[in-house]
Amino acid sequence: MSALVTGDAVVLGLQPARLPSRALALVIDLAVVWAAYILVSLVMLFATASLDGAAQAAIGVALFVLVLVGGPIAVETLSHGRSLGKLACGLRVVRDDGGPIRFRHALVRGAMGVVEILVTFGVVACFASLVSERGRRIGDVFAGTLVVRERVSPGWAAPVPPPPPWLVGRFAGLDLSRVPDGLWLAVRQYLTRMRQLDPQVSWTMSVRLAEDMVACTGAPLPEGVPPAAYLAGVVSERQARDARRAFGQVHAVPGMAGVPTGGFGQGQGPAPWAAGPQIHGAVPGPGRSPVQGAAQSSVHGGAHTPVRGSVEVLPDGAPAPGPVRSTGFSPPA
Repeated sequence: MSALVTGDAVVLGLQPARLPSRALALVIDLAVVWAAYILVSLVMLFATASLDGAAQAAIGVALFVLVLVGGPIAVETLSHGRSLGKLACGLRVVRDDGGPIRFRHALVRGAMGVVEILVTFGVVACFASLVSERGRRIGDVFAGTLVVRERVSPGWAAPVPPPPPWLVGRFAGLDLSRVPDGLWLAVRQYLTRMRQLDPQVSWTMSVRLAEDMVACTGAPLPEGVPPAAYLAGVVSERQARDARRAFGQVHAVPGMAGVPTGGFGQGQGPAPWAAGPQIHGAVPGPGRSPVQGAAQSSVHGGAHTPVRGSVEVLPDGAPAPGPVRSTGFSPPA
């Protein structure tokens, strides 16, 4: 997967489209464009039958420019990089930083496409796409664009397992600014594949990654927390912070609205830390983080009290005294 970096130094997980899918999308687009060009040419041929040869030649050139060149440019501009062929193949044209293209990008791509595709019958475009690391043709290089895949197989984007409920929000005070992108990527890859590893190998990798994370954050590993659960909690904390910066405060309860807590999704069994230590804190009060308070349970008279929505209930179903603060953001799976 090629790394796309935005202006804010955020790495985007976009998979560039390769030659086979781009060629199929191009064939569909060319079939539609040539069908429209032939239809319009026949209509204009009968409409201008009384004109002389020079006028008909001028109209033919105008039709070529407007339909075969201007048509794809207009479609890509209005659809933000999704022509009919790209829409059918699940592709999209984006800028180098992952943003939507504008008219100037589509204009450069269309102008270069006349030479790459129409004049040379696609030979130049195919050769450039083969030698390019990200499958770009010359028009993409000059326009600063890239064709990416919008529909990615679930095998390419395995979800990161969420941390256990008793650990959500516990790392709200960690300084994550010094954690390098390489370590984040290594932790994510480990969490998505640790069930496929040998138990001893998985434990060794989790210990090493946890030690690296502790060295970057400057905070010791909490006592009694498995290394894999610690890594999942830190990753969920980073996701929560990114979501708050992007969308503001979102109120949700961990484990509700279809988000699994402590598992790997449907049919994948419990997480390795599912049997870890259960930490039950008190209802959040002054000076405590709302995220910390909502992610933990309460104890009333020695009985465990679950949290449902924004109202705390006792085991017998009666509401517990006192409101519960907002739950913060539940990290995506």
